[in-house]
Amino acid sequence: MAPEDEVDRIVAAWGRERPDLDFAPLDVLSRVDRLARHLDRARRQAFDAAGMEPWEFDVLSALRRAGGPYELSPKALLQQTLVTSGTMTNRVDRLAARGLVARRTDPRDGRGILVSLTAAGRAAVDAAIADLLRAERSILSGVTANEQSQLAGLLRRLILGLGD
Repeated sequence: MAPEDEVDRIVAAWGRERPDLDFAPLDVLSRVDRLARHLDRARRQAFDAAGMEPWEFDVLSALRRAGGPYELSPKALLQQTLVTSGTMTNRVDRLAARGLVARRTDPRDGRGILVSLTAAGRAAVDAAIADLLRAERSILSGVTANEQSQLAGLLRRLILGLGD
């Protein structure tokens, strides 16, 4: 039998107090919540080590994932990072001031601009993703590669069912 964790104790206590309710959702989602806290802490540590904030990683990683020449329109960045136009403008301004991104006129549309990853931005996001993957591997070290694949599939199905 697997050792008990805090969620087991919480679910058992609720079951004693409210035997009329099914606590199966709590059994699963409380663990997801606790895992999310560990992941958040690992991400913060990885980003701190790279000298960046989580929002900076979001923008820089969107540009990096775009592939060479590592540039996107502000609209594409908005879609990938789910922030408002004003927030994105502020973020791009701050990243540009740090030399991590640059703006240039879109050659296909003289009115538009493109945000591009600078060499410094690429180095920063590459370091941050490497640190993040090390931290995430550590979090997942208690389950096999096959179990990770199964878990990823189950979580994907759950998330897709929520319309995400």
